[in-house]
Amino acid sequence: MNEQIQQIAARLAGLRDALEITPEEIAQVCQLTPAQYLELESGTVDIPVGVLHRVSQTYGIDLTTLMFGDDPKMSTYFVTRLGKGVTVERSKAYKYQGLAAGFAGRKADPFLVTVHPKPEEEPITLNSHAGEEFNFVLSGRLLVRLNGKDLILNEGDSIYFNAELPHGMKALDDKKVSFLAIIS
Repeated sequence: MNEQIQQIAARLAGLRDALEITPEEIAQVCQLTPAQYLELESGTVDIPVGVLHRVSQTYGIDLTTLMFGDDPKMSTYFVTRLGKGVTVERSKAYKYQGLAAGFAGRKADPFLVTVHPKPEEEPITLNSHAGEEFNFVLSGRLLVRLNGKDLILNEGDSIYFNAELPHGMKALDDKKVSFLAIIS
């Protein structure tokens, strides 16, 4: 797995250690078995943003800190210039660029997400997390699987949904897709 995933895994393990949380306790928060959670901490598998969001919400840790390792410092405003947001590639298929990483105490987390095409036979990975999510397609065509229903979003289309429902995305037409995602 890539270095960024290993760094996120190390931050999760460090958080659990610092807060003296057992694997069983944090696994329950993440809606995983202890073995599944420890696999995430090993850094050998992709860590869904939904898991990070649950940990963030439950333990009062900024999502930016978990994903990127930086603590937000701004409280009035934060500007992210084109191509300058902190990024993490959760897997070869997904790249997240934090658009408000430096703003402390955010009520929502905006990301520029790039989804690269995958082989047609590869299944869509589903995740869920507390809160709501808004996605606005900037370029390309995106298949959104939401609670068992497949929806196709074209450039300029958007979707707002209950993020507790199982959801996942896939780039269509063998082209990458860029979309704005706001998670609250």
